[in-house]
Amino acid sequence: MAHAWGYGPDNGPATWHHAFPIAHGDHQSPINIVSAEAKYDHHLKPISIKYDPSTAKVILNNGHAFNVEFDDSEDKSVLSGGAVSHPYRLKQFHFHWGSCDGHGSEHTVDGVKYEAELHLVHWNTKYASMAEAVKHCDGLAVVGVFLKVGEAHPGLQKVLDALKLIPNKGNEAPFTDYDPSVLLPNSLDFWNYKGSLTTPPLLQCVLWHVLREPIAVSNQQLSQLRSLFFNAEGDTPCCMVDNFRPPQPLKSRHVRASFQ
Repeated sequence: MAHAWGYGPDNGPATWHHAFPIAHGDHQSPINIVSAEAKYDHHLKPISIKYDPSTAKVILNNGHAFNVEFDDSEDKSVLSGGAVSHPYRLKQFHFHWGSCDGHGSEHTVDGVKYEAELHLVHWNTKYASMAEAVKHCDGLAVVGVFLKVGEAHPGLQKVLDALKLIPNKGNEAPFTDYDPSVLLPNSLDFWNYKGSLTTPPLLQCVLWHVLREPIAVSNQQLSQLRSLFFNAEGDTPCCMVDNFRPPQPLKSRHVRASFQ
C-alpha cells in the first residue's frame, strides 16, 4: 500500500523521510534562493514556450493539490531553451498555497515567501515517457512562478472557476482549450538549479527554472484555491491549505541566474 503522505502534523513534510529516505538527499527542493549568491551564466538560453490550447484535457483533485493535465503524446506543448538541450513536453501544472493568514510558496527568495507558487511540469523527450524520464537527473524541467496579491488575474479565472467541479479527492472534470502561457509573467528571467520533486517520491530529476518576476492575483482568487478539500467525498472535511514543502538545504549546489 502506498504511503499516505500529506501536509498534516502526522504525515507532513517532516515525516516524509520515513517512507522516502531520499528526502534527506543532496538535491532536494524547494530551496531558498539567495539572490546575491546566484551567479549569472551566459550559457543559459532564454526560455522558449509553445503551448497548444488543444492539448489541455482534464482538471483533477489528487488529494494534495489539483492538476491540470495535458496530452503529451506529441510535441505540441513544449518548453525549450533555458537550461535544457532537448524539447520538454508539458505534462501538467499545479499550485501550492497557504492558508488565509499565511503565505504558501515553496521556493523563497532571500527568505521571502510568496502567497502561492505555480509549477509547470515538463518531461525530456529524449526519454520514451514521463515515467522513464523521472528516473534520470535531467528528466523533468519545471517552471516555477510566484503569485503575489494584487489585481485579479484574468488568465487564471477559467482554472479557478473549474475548481467547483472537483471539490474532493478523486474528483476530475474535462478541462479543454486552455493555454497556460497566459499564467506567465512578462519577463521570463529565471534562476536555475538541479533539484527534485517537492512531493513524494521526491525524485531528484528536476532542472528547476524559477522565474524572478511574480504574477499578481487577487485575494478572492487565492480564496478560490483554498475552497478545495484534501479528503474524499463523505470523509471528514479537511480544507486544502498549506500544501507546500519548506525549503531544503542547498548543500553543495549552486544557483545560476539567466540575468545580470
